[in-house]
This record gives sequence, C-alpha cells and structure tokens, in this order.
Amino acid sequence: MAQFELNEVTSKLPRHLHKFIVTQPYDEYTAQNQAVWRYVMRMNVDYLSKVAHGSYVDGLAVTGITVEDIPRMEGMNRILKDIGWAAVSVDGFIPPNAFMEFQAYNVLVIASDMRTIDHIEYTPAPDIIHEAAGHAPIIANPEYAEYLRRFGEIGSKAISSSEDYEMYEAIRLLSILKEDPNSSEEEVTAAQRQVEELQNNMNELSEMAKIRNLHWWTVEYGLIGDVENPKIYGAGLLSSIGESKACLQSSVKKIPYSIDAAYQNFDITSQQPQLYVTPDFAYLGQVLEEFANTMAIRTGGIEGVRKLIDSKGLGTIELSTGIQISGNFDEVIEDEKGRVAYIQTKGETALANRDKELISHGTLNHPDGYGSPVGKLKGINLPIEDMAPRDLEAYGIYEGKTKRFEFESGVIVEGRIITGTRDLRGKILLITLEDCTVTYRSKILFKPEWGVFDMAIGKEVISAYAGPADVLSFGDVGKVSETKTHKIVYSQQQKALYKLYDEVRLKRENNTFDSECIERIFIQLKSDYSNDWLLALELYELAVKEELSIQDDLLNYLEDKKNEPSLSKLIENGLELIRKDELQKV
Repeated sequence: MAQFELNEVTSKLPRHLHKFIVTQPYDEYTAQNQAVWRYVMRMNVDYLSKVAHGSYVDGLAVTGITVEDIPRMEGMNRILKDIGWAAVSVDGFIPPNAFMEFQAYNVLVIASDMRTIDHIEYTPAPDIIHEAAGHAPIIANPEYAEYLRRFGEIGSKAISSSEDYEMYEAIRLLSILKEDPNSSEEEVTAAQRQVEELQNNMNELSEMAKIRNLHWWTVEYGLIGDVENPKIYGAGLLSSIGESKACLQSSVKKIPYSIDAAYQNFDITSQQPQLYVTPDFAYLGQVLEEFANTMAIRTGGIEGVRKLIDSKGLGTIELSTGIQISGNFDEVIEDEKGRVAYIQTKGETALANRDKELISHGTLNHPDGYGSPVGKLKGINLPIEDMAPRDLEAYGIYEGKTKRFEFESGVIVEGRIITGTRDLRGKILLITLEDCTVTYRSKILFKPEWGVFDMAIGKEVISAYAGPADVLSFGDVGKVSETKTHKIVYSQQQKALYKLYDEVRLKRENNTFDSECIERIFIQLKSDYSNDWLLALELYELAVKEELSIQDDLLNYLEDKKNEPSLSKLIENGLELIRKDELQKV
C-alpha cells in the first residue's frame, strides 16, 4: 500500500520513486515545533509581503498553507491538485536525480522534519518550513511552475560523477547532525571536515553538479526584478527569517543571472555571500535551455559516453536511428577522428526505442553486458539506417546471408544474419547475427560461442543521459540513503515544557485563557525553563491582546532575555509584530 495519497498527479509517479516517500510524522511534531512554525510564518508573512515576489503571499492561500499550523500533506495535496501539482513527504535530502524526477512529474518533495528552536532563523537541513512554506507558494505562479517542471525534466537526465553521490551522502549526514541537538561536537566537526575535504578535492564539475548549482541560485536562493532593488522568490530565502533580511543588504553581492551561475558552488552551512537576480521567470527558462544545450542529452558523442562511464551509474545512449541502450557503460573505443567506434556495458542492459523496451531485449536477454559498433561502413556513403530494401539487398544485408561488416572505424563484424528489428516507420534498429565474431584491430570484442550478436544500427551517438530509457526495464532504480534522519529523544523536562506550549496553544485557539492561567504558566516557566523565550513571547501576546496586567512582567522578562546576543533579534522581532497587531486594532 502506498504511503502517500494517490490522486491524479501522484498516481503518475513511476514505482521506483515510491521508495523515497515516507508517511508524514505529524504526531511527532511537538507543541514547541508548532510554535516555531507559527513564529517563523508570522515573521515571514509580515516581512515577505513587502520584499517577496507578489506570487508568494497569494500562493500561501492557494496552496493551503496557514500561519497557525504545520501543514498536513493530505490537506496540501487536495488544494495543490487544483493547480496540477502534488506534494509528498520524504526523509531529508534525497539523491539529486530522484529529486529532479519528482519535480518533472509536478510533485514537490517535502522534507517532513521540523527545525528545532535553536535553528529557528536558518537550518542547513531541509525541513517542512523550507519545503512547504518556501517552495509551495511560488508554484501557484504558472510561469514559475512550468520552469520547475521543466527543470526537473532536464535535471533528472543530468549525468553525475562518481564523486557526486559521496558528496550527497556527506552533506546529508552533516545536515542531520547539525539539526539534532543531541549530536556531539565531535560528530559535527568530523562530518564538516568530510564535506570540506570532498569539496576541496572535487574534479571538474559534472552535469549534475552544474545543474544543482543552477537550482540553488534560482529555486533555492533566487532574487527577481531589478538588480538594484530585487524581490525574493527562492525557497531558501523565503523560509529563513534571518537570511531573507540579510540577503537584501548591500553586503550581499547581487549578480545578473546567467549560465555562469552553473559554475558557482555554494555552502549549505552558511549564509550566501552573493546572489543572482533574474529579470523575470521567463528568463529562468531561457538560461535553463542554454545550459541544456551543453548537456550530453543533446550533444551525445564520445564525451557523452565518457561521462556515463565516469558516473559508474545507470545511463542511456541513443543512436541516430533512435535505438536506446541502457546500462552501466564500461568501455568506449574511439576512432581516429574522435568519434564513437564501439560501446560496451557491463551487467544488466536493456534496448529500447522511444523510451519503450524492445521485445526480447530487456535485462533478462542481456544480463551480462552489451556491446555494439557505432558508425558507417567503410567505402559506402549510405549509412545502413538510410538504406531502402533494394539497397540492403544490393549490399548483401539480408536474412540468411553471411556478411562481413567493416566499419570506417576499423571495427569488423562477421557472421550470418538471422533477422533485423525495425521501428514503426521501417527504420532498421538492430541486425542480429549468429556464428559472429567482432574485432577491432587485434582485439576480439565478441566470439561466436557467446551466442547471437545484436548489432545496434546508428551512424553516431546523438544523446547520452542518466537513468534508463524505459523506467520499467530495471525495476528499482536508485537507492535510498542508509543514513536516516535522527528522531530527537526528548527528556522528561522537555516533554513537560511542550505540554505548557500545548496548553497555551489550545487556550489561544479556543479563546479560553485568563490571567490566572497565564500567571501560573509564567511562574513555572521562570522556575523550570529559564532558557526558553518563545513560550514567554506567546504568553505576552495573549496578555497584550486581553489587556492583562501581567503583560508588564512578561515584557520585563523578555527585555532581560534580549541581553543574550543570540536571542536579542528574535525577541525584538516578535515584540515588534505584537505591537503592529495592536496598532492595527486601533
């Protein structure tokens, strides 16, 4: 049974993405978590209504996100489906290709954990404030939503390097440890060191690294409009009350957005020293297409195959006939003109056309790898793929004929033709031979005793990309990280504090509070939880609203708390918002 709500959007997700989806742990959110959500959202709505793109505030209502409560995934989905989107809950960071693929299906992945009060301004870990309150509202803008979908479509095909997954795991671990208040300083330091070492020793940026940079500087940390006076639209900024204010200061460099952003790396653990400004959402799409034109999915060739080999992951090449070969590419032979002469995979391989697996050419038929020449025949100007039936007969390419195929590259295929496989338009995709030997110079590439040889037809590699052509060919594609988000263990004292938060929350919602109740909770707060400030702020808000005399004591308590540097701005922002609320009543 699916661990998420199926609707007309989520029902289209391929099965291999289901494993990343988890049930939203709504019952695990503490009353303090709810208070943190409310504080951040009250701050954001007040401030961002002035500095965010106009779609943000409008989008909050459209996507069913309220200030008062952490959103439930089911409720968001019922509303999001009206604009053609959906949301699913995941456990922290998921692999970039999977993240992008969800996006391609119009599905937002929402990390369901909630930041702690210690990281109320900014958290390096993805959480529900960042995902739901940051990403979701802007997708109510149709132009931006199409950019997101298209980004996912292109990004999911980006080829990673073998180093990228190691970096992903290191960043995932660091973000988990930093968000867990029970992590030791030694654990965090070691994880930080690992990330830094990987960053310092990365080779040339892979396609995935570059497109991840573009995602970061647009979807996560993008500004829009005039470079001198931009608005905010990036989810990382929209969800961070600290960075949403800091980002507009002159100390943060503002750069006109361009494809150059693909080469600008970022640090998830600190605020960004520079940000990119796009003039409008349409321009984001232009830069994305410009970048896509540099990717192997559009350029193919020898470099595309080499990127797949370097990735050590499942990928696909497409030849000029449209035949697609999916597997783990292990070797490529280059001819004297720098073109692909022969490709070789190892392990399970599948052949497809138009993203549909060819009958009898799945992984069961090619369990131990697959190889084929690529290119034109020597001395014949007409490629096999362009030959009409009479041409094929003239060149001796027909069933039952023993044929020697000598390619311009020097690859030689010799055997008896059994059959050919064509696409719906009649174009030859494969020629199958028995008693076949394949050689390149003195190297034997295929022997008769290995079985029949399925020779893919195509004069060149026109595309190379991550993942399989047919998502059903390989079953469970991708893997879930073994490093799980930590479930925070709370002490009995913390649990007692959260009961007080819950009591205040219920009384505020039901309008049943009184001065005796507030005074009792305040006395207990001062006695047992002197490090907490947010509950005192909520008590002050209620006291001011009801004009209770205890408001002066609460205000003095909060003013004393402001002497702590880490709390000064947080408390003052909260007090300022309460004052604004009161002025609006006058």
